[in-house]
Amino acid sequence: MLKSQLVREKAPEVDPLWMGKGMTPDDLKKPQILIDSTYGDSHPGSRHLNQIVEPVKNEIYASGCTPSVYTVTDMCDGVATGHEGMSYSLVSREVIAGMVEIHARASGYDGLITMSSCDKATPGHLMAIARLDIPAIHIPGGSMAPGPGFISADSCYETDLRVAEGKMTAKDEFYVQCNACPSCGACQYMGTATTMQCLSEALGMAMPGAGAAPANTNIIIQLAQAAARKVPELVKKDIRPSSILTKEAFINAIRVHAAIGGSANAVLHLPAVAKEAGIELTLEDFDKYTEGVPLLTSILTAGKWPTQYFWYAGGIPRIMKELAEHGLIDTGLMTVTGHTIGENLKALEENGYFRRSEEMMRNMNMKPEDIIKTVDEPEDVDSGVTILKGNIAEGGAVIKHCAVDKSMYHFTGRARVFEDEQSAVAAIYEDRIKPGDVVVLRYVGKKAAGMPEMLKATDAICNKPELALSTALVTDGRFSGASRGPCVGYLLPEAAEGGTIAFVKENDIIEIDVNNKSINITGFDGEKKDREIVKDELSRRRKEMEVKSFKHKGVLKFLDV
Repeated sequence: MLKSQLVREKAPEVDPLWMGKGMTPDDLKKPQILIDSTYGDSHPGSRHLNQIVEPVKNEIYASGCTPSVYTVTDMCDGVATGHEGMSYSLVSREVIAGMVEIHARASGYDGLITMSSCDKATPGHLMAIARLDIPAIHIPGGSMAPGPGFISADSCYETDLRVAEGKMTAKDEFYVQCNACPSCGACQYMGTATTMQCLSEALGMAMPGAGAAPANTNIIIQLAQAAARKVPELVKKDIRPSSILTKEAFINAIRVHAAIGGSANAVLHLPAVAKEAGIELTLEDFDKYTEGVPLLTSILTAGKWPTQYFWYAGGIPRIMKELAEHGLIDTGLMTVTGHTIGENLKALEENGYFRRSEEMMRNMNMKPEDIIKTVDEPEDVDSGVTILKGNIAEGGAVIKHCAVDKSMYHFTGRARVFEDEQSAVAAIYEDRIKPGDVVVLRYVGKKAAGMPEMLKATDAICNKPELALSTALVTDGRFSGASRGPCVGYLLPEAAEGGTIAFVKENDIIEIDVNNKSINITGFDGEKKDREIVKDELSRRRKEMEVKSFKHKGVLKFLDV
């Protein structure tokens, strides 16, 4: 018996309560489908979702099921960045996942549709899908149209600096602000929002071609309607997320992530989703399974193309097709279509998906290969993220090396230590940071501050030409998918847990070596020292220096657990 019918059987008050919200007696007997979106006026990534929810709701009715619409809106990391709001970002993922769980369990729904676009909402929804393990599908909310000259909200991170330098007028800055976000949808670069939309498709939990589809066209509506028609099939056949979210599916997602140059935040989100599915995914897996996977795209901000161009060139299906032809992904895995990845790719070929991408590119005097390269002739033979380890990151650290100039793959510099992003950004803008410095930003990890993104700091470095190829950032915080340059983050253990980053002092020598996957303190007071001397000094500091402790209020109390 369906879960919803068991609920009705146990509690006779359910029928009148459900009819009180508009159901008919016939609706009560049908499979009950929960539609949980992040619609709200919070930001462009969620503002349009009600326009997708309504046709999805109608398709569920037409398919012989009864829909119920719920909403838990999300926050915008772009609005939250640079102040206390960013401390709430990662926690919001847990809250979204928890609320979807509450919605589904409290009423006994038989199937689930989640719908979201942005950074923490999509991983939060995928976590809930894995946790609940009822027939489910995720509908990505799509990508924003590119601004003129491919400007985006990220472009505005440097305009105030350019105005202050006299290189841009206030009128020009206002032009950028007015034109950076011309539609709803996730931001136009391969940030965390677009990355997680794409990975929901790579995992098999979204419809083929849904990741990063244009939010400002009827294409997104058609994809959502197709997804809605699938959910009753999943319920009838009892195809659950546990049969889709296998270890092999996560390996596929890691490889797709590498090929698209996805956000480094995937090292937080994919393991969190995997954990809900009862699968262990480690930092080392991101190294292990990207071996031999080249970078196939050049998407903003580290590259040159906006995400809608990536979708029109073929998007994730073209990426997976190319990887499959070289044996780099498993095409035999089940997806929410009820078919395997290989069967989905064949169906896309037959229904004209790839033909459309070629002809859309022709409209712009381009070819799909201009945006999505081949494995034989990639954008770069190197891809993805690298996990660094050493005496400052015994548990590992992450660098998105495909966003780093190769001249910075081996870098040694002196530490400049800060304990909040605002102070670091001020030092950069006031020219107190010099070429050869390593900006160390600590006590911004999960336990200390909710692991906020250090986007303001990374952009401040990259927007100063004299620092962009001569200065690194090392932090126990995390990065936006929009971040560029030599940024090493997610250091474990974090400072608040007594990690070595808590004991770094001004003018310590820090060496970053991407090729050898290492990051170490190698000296003090501007001088390199013998390894044993370094080890002894760090041991002494551990005994003499005090680690800061933190107590949080409100929802941030989750961080104290």
